Amino acid sequence: MPTAKDEVRRLLDELPETASLEDVQYSLYVRERIARAREEAKVGDVLDQDEVERRMSQWLTQ
Repeated sequence: MPTAKDEVRRLLDELPETASLEDVQYSLYVRERIARAREEAKVGDVLDQDEVERRMSQWLTQ
């Protein structure tokens, strides 16, 4: 299992040389959110389509 430092090194290798610190932070954030979402899906902590539509309809009617 790769360590956090290994993952950051791999990320830095994948980013272009012109990447800013903001680009690095954003890339780390996106990877963390994806990992968290995958874990939530694995344990069944997700919303079904009907619930998503119900919640979105509240936002769209305001």
